Amino acid sequence: MILERASGNAVYQLDLWMGGLEHCRQLLSAAARAADLILVEGVMGLHDGRPSSAELAATLGIAVAVVIDGNAMAETFGAVALGLREYRAGLGFHGVLANRIGGAHHAAMLADSLTAFSPPLRFLGALPDEAALRIPDRHLGLVQPGEIADLDARIDRAADAIAPPLEFGELPHFTMPAETVGEPPRLLEGVRVAVARDAALSFIYPANLDVLESLGARTLFFSPLRDARLPEADAVYLPGGYPELHAERLAANRALHAALRAHAGAGKPLLAECGGMMLLLERLIDAGGRAHEMVGLLPGETAMQPRLQALALQSVRFEEGELRGHSFHHSRLATPLVPVAYGRTQRGAVGEAVFQSGRLTASYVHFYWPSNPRMLARLLSP
Repeated sequence: MILERASGNAVYQLDLWMGGLEHCRQLLSAAARAADLILVEGVMGLHDGRPSSAELAATLGIAVAVVIDGNAMAETFGAVALGLREYRAGLGFHGVLANRIGGAHHAAMLADSLTAFSPPLRFLGALPDEAALRIPDRHLGLVQPGEIADLDARIDRAADAIAPPLEFGELPHFTMPAETVGEPPRLLEGVRVAVARDAALSFIYPANLDVLESLGARTLFFSPLRDARLPEADAVYLPGGYPELHAERLAANRALHAALRAHAGAGKPLLAECGGMMLLLERLIDAGGRAHEMVGLLPGETAMQPRLQALALQSVRFEEGELRGHSFHHSRLATPLVPVAYGRTQRGAVGEAVFQSGRLTASYVHFYWPSNPRMLARLLSP
């Protein structure tokens, strides 16, 4: 969301495991037709995970510019940068950018640490360690753009701070891959899908919305915080988000609770992921121990925990097919419901439970719908 605000464009996930290589190539091809410059933000460290950011870059032919926290570093900065470059053969290593530096002298020292190698490492510039450049965060990551009053000013200050010393030289080019993935059949032609989207439920992959469009569905947005009714819809999608931060307002919207119960009671499809599932349970207990009454379509409750409860990519195999996605949450679920399936992590460990009641499907997993559009169509088809 922060990158979307800074760039003015929708930001898509390039994930070789969730979406697959051809899907990633398709996304890059679409981006290259619409933009002159493509920036891909890596996840975790450059070589962390399977597949890692380095593997993604090498596979797709994207040059790498690493950002290293230079705070309290001198020559070690160069050693870390060299290790990142040499750890994997065949990596297009473009250069190094220093973060959280102490001033011009410190920046010069870090730049000098990159010159002892053959070939030397390119120094791309530095950002100072200033409070005005920081973006606040909380338990699930950065605070959302709509909650940071001066976000645009912070982005502008960062751009101004990095612009003078920035010396990218000739920007690296990559060969635009051919688009090879065809459109899925329009299995949701004319189906109206109501999608929750506000400060409480906002974790939506842009590619998921594209899948709805490619399947022929009509997307209608609503706010669980503000709206008393659902749109006239054949199916409802409740994505993840921060229901625990808005639990009091969600609990007070009794009219929407009734609308969701009526929708499910009519046998219409409802897909709820993570925060959306928390809304459908009987209670949500926030970090302060206060209980808030939720919709009650599913028995049980979720309670916020001081520590992270799950973080993993995983796949869920339904009878009709497999969907891939990820889980990332600080709440714990207690329910008498018997799961219909469990996710599996990349290493084969048992992952998140999946619950179904009639046409209602709920799980902590944030599903990435491009991994199997046909399966998504089965979950949302009237």
